[in-house]
Amino acid sequence: MRILLALPGLAALVFGAVLFVDYAAPAWPGSLATLLWIGGGPIVNDVVFAPVAGVVGLVLARVLPTPWRAPVQVGAVVTVMLGFVAFPLLWRAYGVPPQPGLHDGNTWLGLVATLVVVWSAVLVAGIVRVARTWRRRGCEIRSHTAR
Repeated sequence: MRILLALPGLAALVFGAVLFVDYAAPAWPGSLATLLWIGGGPIVNDVVFAPVAGVVGLVLARVLPTPWRAPVQVGAVVTVMLGFVAFPLLWRAYGVPPQPGLHDGNTWLGLVATLVVVWSAVLVAGIVRVARTWRRRGCEIRSHTAR
């Protein structure tokens, strides 16, 4: 049964490899940069970003109080994802092919504004979780003193 689930993915992988070979074979010296770009991203992610994210996640789990763990970890993941998406435009002005509306705005301002919204939501979620924890503890204390 599992092989039936894997077959469409393997077929897509083979089809992508065939398309890449059709593209890369005629332009071999120039297509080496494309091959490095396709292979380099996952390698850099697995060697650099994934271990750093794992260590940061472990540190946050150990340091933060329980009500704050989930909101801060979600905020950190969203921050990293936004950084990945914005990186080509932050690195150089036209790091991606021009699209209508993409290069019209200030990328730094957009990223900072989005991060302010994300971390404001983290702050609100953390405060709500702390208030719920305090309310539960207050109910527990009152129920124990009533006996």
